[in-house]
Amino acid sequence: MASCLCSSFNPVPSTSNLYKFISDNPYLTLLETKCNSMKDLQKIHAQLIKTGLVKDTIAASRVLSFCATSPVGDINYAHQVFDQMPHPNLFSWNTIIRGFSQGSTPQIAISLFIDMLVTSSVEPNRLTYPSLFKAYAQLGLAHEGAQPHARIVKLGLEFDAFIRNSLLYMYVNCGFIGHAWRLFGEDGNFEVVAWNSMIMGLAKCGEIYDSRRLFDEMPVRNTVSWNSMISGYVRNGKWSEALSLFSKMQEEKIRPSEFTLVSLLNACSCLGSLRQGEWIHDYIIRNNIEMNVIVVTAIVDMYCKSGSIDMATEVFEASPVKSLSCWNSMIFGLAVNGCEEKAIELFSRLLSSNLKPDDVSFIGVLTACNHSGMVDKAKYYFSLMRESYEIEPSIKHYGCMVDILARAEFIKEAGELIECMPMSPDAIIWGSFLSACRRCGNMEMAQWAAHHLKEFDVDDASSHILMSNLYAATGQFGKAMQERIFMKNKKIEKQPGCSMIEVNGEVHEFVAGGRLHPQVTEIYALLDNLRFPT
Repeated sequence: MASCLCSSFNPVPSTSNLYKFISDNPYLTLLETKCNSMKDLQKIHAQLIKTGLVKDTIAASRVLSFCATSPVGDINYAHQVFDQMPHPNLFSWNTIIRGFSQGSTPQIAISLFIDMLVTSSVEPNRLTYPSLFKAYAQLGLAHEGAQPHARIVKLGLEFDAFIRNSLLYMYVNCGFIGHAWRLFGEDGNFEVVAWNSMIMGLAKCGEIYDSRRLFDEMPVRNTVSWNSMISGYVRNGKWSEALSLFSKMQEEKIRPSEFTLVSLLNACSCLGSLRQGEWIHDYIIRNNIEMNVIVVTAIVDMYCKSGSIDMATEVFEASPVKSLSCWNSMIFGLAVNGCEEKAIELFSRLLSSNLKPDDVSFIGVLTACNHSGMVDKAKYYFSLMRESYEIEPSIKHYGCMVDILARAEFIKEAGELIECMPMSPDAIIWGSFLSACRRCGNMEMAQWAAHHLKEFDVDDASSHILMSNLYAATGQFGKAMQERIFMKNKKIEKQPGCSMIEVNGEVHEFVAGGRLHPQVTEIYALLDNLRFPT
C-alpha cells in the first residue's frame, strides 16, 4: 500500500478540499478514524514521512492536531512535529498554542504566540486569542494579559464572543474583579459561559452576595451555573445556603452534576448534616452516578464528619479504587470518632498498599495516637515520616507531637520540642501547651507559654482565662483576680460557644446567648418551662 501511495502522490495545496484530500490518502484516513494512541500515531507518522506526504502542510497539521489536542496525545511530540514544519499555517499555530495552553506548561503557549508575531508571516486570528488568554489565566498573569487585550481592541475583535469569554475568565481567575466588572458591563449580551465565569470569580474572591445577585439576574442558567453558585457557597462557608439552593435546583428539575454533588457532600460534612448527606448518597446510587474516587472520598468524608463511622467504613471498603485522599479521610475519621486502634491499623494497610502516604496521612495517624495516648507510637511515626518517606514535618505535625506529649504530662519534653522546632510555634501550639500546663499545675511552664501566647494577641481571652484558672487552682487568688480585672478593663470577652443540631433534615445553629434564630421566642419559652415547670 505504501509504494502505491508514494508513486501516486501529488502534493495537494493546503487550500484544497480537506475532506477529499484526507479520504484520498489512506494513512490520513487511518489517522482520522483508527488512531487511538500515540503508538498508533507514531506508526502512521512514520508512513507519512516514508511516503513524503508529511511535507504537505495539511497532512502535517493533522498529525500535530492529534498530538496537541487529543486526550491520549503528547504535547512534547507535537512540539517536535511543529518545529519540523517549514511553513506552519494558521491552523498549525493555533493548534500548538491551544495544546500548550491546556497543559502543564502554559508559558510555552505565550512564547509561541510571541514567536508567531515576530518570526512568522502568519497573523493571529480570532481563534488564536482565546487559547492565549487561557494560558495567562493558568499562570495568574492577568496584568501581562492586558497587553494582548489592548491588541484585540485595536484589531476590532473585542466584541467577539469567544475572545470576550476567555478575557473575562482570565481576569476573574486571577482576581482582577474590577477589570472583569468593567468588561462585563460594556455589553449585557454575554453568553452563559461569561455569566458563569463572573459567578465563579466573585465567589472565589469572597464576593458571595454579588455572586448570588448575578446568579439571580441570569437570563439563562445551565448546570454549570448552579454548580458554580453552590460550590461558591461551600467555598465561603455558607453551607446552609448551598443546601437551600440545591433544594431549589431540585424544584426546577435540573439534574445536578457530579461536581455539584461533591460540593453538597462537602457542605454536609462541614455542617454535620447526616440526614442530608444520606439523601445525597442515596441520590447518587439511584441515578447511577459514577462512584469515582472523588465522589467516594466526598461520601466517606461526609460520613466521618457526621459521626456515622460504620457507614464511612462500608463505603470505603466497598470501593475497588481508593485515592490517597480517601485513605486519609478514613484514617482521620476513625481517629476522631473514638476508633484510634482501627485508624492505626488502616494506616498500616496504607503503608502496605501501592500508595505512598503523604503529610496528611501522618497527621491522621498522629491524631489517632494523640486520642489514645500512644506516645511511643507517635514518636515512631514522627521518625518514620522523616527517615523512610523524606517528609519534613510541618507546624501541624509538630503541633500534634507537642499536644501528645503534653496530654501525657511529659511537659518538659513537650517544651524542649517547642524550643527545637525549625519554625516559630503558632498560637495553636502555645494554647495547647498552656492548657496542658494548667491541667498539670505546672506554673513555671504555664507562665512561659502564656507570655508567648500573648505575643500573638494580647487581647486574646484564652490565655488570660487559662492563667486565671491556674492561679485560682493553686490558691493564688490575687493573681487570678488580676487576670480577670485586666480582661474587664481591656473589654476582652470570651468567644461565645456555638452548637448545631439537625432537625428534619435542617441544620440549626445556636450561639451562647444568641437571639437570632427565627423561633427564638418559642425556644426560650420552652427552656423557661423546663426550668420552672408550672
